[in-house]
Amino acid sequence: MGDRKAIPLPTSSYELIIICVNTSHPGNLGAICRTMLNYGFSKLRLVTPKCDPLDEEARNRAKHAGSILQELETFPTFQEAVKDCSLVVGTSGKREVGTKTSFRHFCYPWELSTRFSDINGKIALVFGGEGTGLSTEQLHDCDFLATLPTWEGYPIANLSHSVNAFLYQIHSDRVKNSQGSDFGLPDIVPLTRELHPELRGVLLTAVNQFSAAMPGNQERKDSMNNSLVRMIMMSSPTSDEVTRIIGGLVDATTALQKNNNDDEWINKRRRRIE
Repeated sequence: MGDRKAIPLPTSSYELIIICVNTSHPGNLGAICRTMLNYGFSKLRLVTPKCDPLDEEARNRAKHAGSILQELETFPTFQEAVKDCSLVVGTSGKREVGTKTSFRHFCYPWELSTRFSDINGKIALVFGGEGTGLSTEQLHDCDFLATLPTWEGYPIANLSHSVNAFLYQIHSDRVKNSQGSDFGLPDIVPLTRELHPELRGVLLTAVNQFSAAMPGNQERKDSMNNSLVRMIMMSSPTSDEVTRIIGGLVDATTALQKNNNDDEWINKRRRRIE
């Protein structure tokens, strides 16, 4: 459980590179590697790190993303780390307040995929060190800035949590656009909750038969029929889920009919209770 599976990383028109400046805590560094691989990214660059990337705590926190630690690149300056990138996006939780914002103009994470869609080269997403963030000079060297929609009363998030939040949003857009058509994004969890009309009809019949087999007067049976239909349909079930519900209803109806010595069980039911 939790091991890496032998499937390729998802693809994008661009190559996203995470750049961390002055990272000081090996635990954060390892957690960043893990969250990167969780969302299908593997390129990490460090600028003047204040901890050893191969520290035991970093390796422990990285879990099965240790390859990112081993393959990351280290640079002595911010400018050298981004010189081969087509777009450089800085991140910060320090936001200017007021109508005359002169420098810290931000976008939110959900805007990034749209802005990235026209880029075919390398894109740097840059994070500052714990407790300090990116310097004003480094922010000036970025093409534009992004921030998390954190509460203004306590806006600064933990470094690894910030990376996770940004990558979650970027990758979720890849999933919405490419799941099932990208080998790295197998179509396992349905993107839409679709119920085939024919299957809906079978479900209504199964509920009706189950309700009819219940003991009690017709009012009780009608009430059960209506309640079951409302509860099931209000959950927007998929075709796969409804198929399983139908199977359970058929079994339950068969059991009720057998218990009642109903001719329907004797003559028409396809399933039997042993």
